[in-house]
Amino acid sequence: MKLVLVTAVEDFHKEVIKLFKKAQIKNFSQSDIEGYKTSTAAMEASNWFGFENTGNESVLFFSFTDEVYIDALFEHIKEFNKTLQTNNPIRAIVVPIEKSI
Repeated sequence: MKLVLVTAVEDFHKEVIKLFKKAQIKNFSQSDIEGYKTSTAAMEASNWFGFENTGNESVLFFSFTDEVYIDALFEHIKEFNKTLQTNNPIRAIVVPIEKSI
């Protein structure tokens, strides 16, 4: 079991839910967040959110699930991001779980 975290701007909220379902991840949670970007050059190279200095309405999704479903989710996110015309791709990370109850 692993923990997958996905962030996106609010505009992609419904699309992220569709991607989770397409990857057959049936249980996940979502929280509204505000994403910020600093103006340093180093941060611009690995920007998590858009190129604005103000906060962006964003969403954070997370799920404890098996790796096979996470692999499928990552493939769907990669395909989705290829079609974007904005600089706000969906981002995802995976965190291993050492213990759980």
